[in-house]
Amino acid sequence: MGTVAKAIPQPVIPKVAPREDLNPFRIAQIQFDMAAEFLKIDTGLRQILRTPKRVMEVSIPIKLDNGQVKVFSGYRVQHNTARGPAKGGVRYHPNLTLDEVKALASWMTWKTATVNIPYGGAKGGVICDAKRMSRGELERLTRRFTYEISPILGPERDIPAPDVATDAQTMAWMMDTYSTLAGQAALCSVRANPFRWAVPRAALTLPRGACFLLSRKPAS
Repeated sequence: MGTVAKAIPQPVIPKVAPREDLNPFRIAQIQFDMAAEFLKIDTGLRQILRTPKRVMEVSIPIKLDNGQVKVFSGYRVQHNTARGPAKGGVRYHPNLTLDEVKALASWMTWKTATVNIPYGGAKGGVICDAKRMSRGELERLTRRFTYEISPILGPERDIPAPDVATDAQTMAWMMDTYSTLAGQAALCSVRANPFRWAVPRAALTLPRGACFLLSRKPAS
């Protein structure tokens, strides 16, 4: 009697590809867990370092040029300040999410610690399309945002910097608003002031750093 060959089961191919998890904060936490496991960090300390120290969400009502009032949402996240005052950029983008801000704040903590700079990590931003806003609307948005998060800002607490769709002018508005609330000039309350207040070379640090990295030969 001949042997009956058994049918080999064919793999089930899903009709729809599984969706990749691109949540930036979950990615940041996975990266941290891998590094913590390699470094054998204490379990309790891991819980502290993978959780933001402070998360602030604010509403930012401003009057647009057409006379209408619109309320924007803004965030400021301080991930860790154990090594010094927090520092991190402020970005304006229509697709900004809180998880994105939390991830960027945690990555800033690791970057400053890696190069041994005495700062912590922070990040902030506003959900808006800066490209479609006038200069006056951006100024009103920036000043109101600064006012709302001012209780956690300051040279010894948290120092904002430019990022996506923000620049030295944005920092000037933030510095002026914070200085008014503080009752004195606070030139060190932000990074990347306009050139009349800051060292002109500061604007060249990022492109110089990129050129330095690109010019290095890969290790053989």
